[in-house]
Amino acid sequence: MQMKKILTYILTLLFTLFINTNVISEDKNYYQELVSEWNKIFPDRNRNAAGPKFFKHIISKDITYKDFLEFNKLYCAVSGSLINPDAEPEKVYLKEVTTDKNICGDYYRCCIPCSCDVMKYSKVEKMKHKFKDIEKEFYVLTIKNPCGKKYFPKEVNKDYFCDGKNLATDQVVELNNRLVIGLFHEAKLCNKSEIVKIDNHQVTGLFCEFRNNTPLEELQSGMGDIFIKLAR
Repeated sequence: MQMKKILTYILTLLFTLFINTNVISEDKNYYQELVSEWNKIFPDRNRNAAGPKFFKHIISKDITYKDFLEFNKLYCAVSGSLINPDAEPEKVYLKEVTTDKNICGDYYRCCIPCSCDVMKYSKVEKMKHKFKDIEKEFYVLTIKNPCGKKYFPKEVNKDYFCDGKNLATDQVVELNNRLVIGLFHEAKLCNKSEIVKIDNHQVTGLFCEFRNNTPLEELQSGMGDIFIKLAR
């Protein structure tokens, strides 16, 4: 009887260790993985407005849809900055390219001005992709192809984005000749109350109204005018 209890205890202990090991192995440190891959994503270490490089790097991985969502919470599509893993998203809305309807969702940003810039200068489109576990359709943030601009912002590495006047699809994701800059989380068609709430929010309403009416040459906060020059 005593031996049976001992064997039961040992088996229980081994099973617990097995379960805990699996849990630990599945608990990926998404942030640390991106940090370790920084030089691969940005060989010259210039991440200015390089959200598209993060998106391309992530969607090219052999990962699950959950992994894809988690990785895309960790960079700002406007600035190209990494974001604290504990950061809360901003509720914003953007126009859909094909329908011109307002699409509401969560935007993970590094600083307040980036929410204003993404709302004013980006539009969303639906994109479909087959992941390791499932095929999913989701909304992405996009801007017009910037590669034909006469005055491409000098702070941004053009080689990251462009092959002549075309988008460099080995470096970034192109969708209907638009540049994908990031993922739009929890995106859906807006209702009136959501738009009113966003328009009256202290950031997406009051601050963004002030920022969006400030002359380009006077912008100091956030990415200043770098992303705007790229996107407008």
